[in-house]
Amino acid sequence: MKAYRSVVKDYATDSFIEKKSEFISYVKRIDREEDAKNFVAEIKSKHSDATHNCYAYVVRGTEIARFSDDGEPSGTAGMPILDVIKREGLSGVCIVVTRYFGGILLGAGGLVRAYAKGAKIGIDAAGTADFVPYVTFEADFSYSDYEKIQNEAPKYGVKIDNVVYEAQVTMQMSAVTDNFLKFSDFVADYTNGKVCLKQTGETFGPA
Repeated sequence: MKAYRSVVKDYATDSFIEKKSEFISYVKRIDREEDAKNFVAEIKSKHSDATHNCYAYVVRGTEIARFSDDGEPSGTAGMPILDVIKREGLSGVCIVVTRYFGGILLGAGGLVRAYAKGAKIGIDAAGTADFVPYVTFEADFSYSDYEKIQNEAPKYGVKIDNVVYEAQVTMQMSAVTDNFLKFSDFVADYTNGKVCLKQTGETFGPA
């Protein structure tokens, strides 16, 4: 698993008016090309009455990068969106810029600038960050140990993703590999070896 840069928010939107045309930017963090296709279809359905729904996306960990002008003159919409994604060094992101025509032609240069602006304001609304590989893991704790573990976890850079309260407290957590190893040592020491963290998988999280 390789680190990458993407948008922080899973979903974000922003809009602006350019010579009476309304441009609405939608940004979504994606893991697969199927996620991008579904997102594009969702926005097209939401704005089925729009003049254009132009988009671009880059799938992380692959060479897949797609775009569409959706009826705008060739090279004036999808490619400018894709160019902004690449210029920002992002992957794992899909951007759809919806346009409602306001009656005034923008010209090729105006369209390029407008769609590039749409992509940029959407990215700004979502925020960006470097994402690094995280280990996901879980463990069962007594209620007496749980409060201490809960308080110590953030000090080791460990994120508590979910907690299940039953006979014991099951904590589902994630952390970068180095922090996972350090936290594992702490838990083993604190519980006198009674509790071991069980690795459940891998994911990505902000650096």
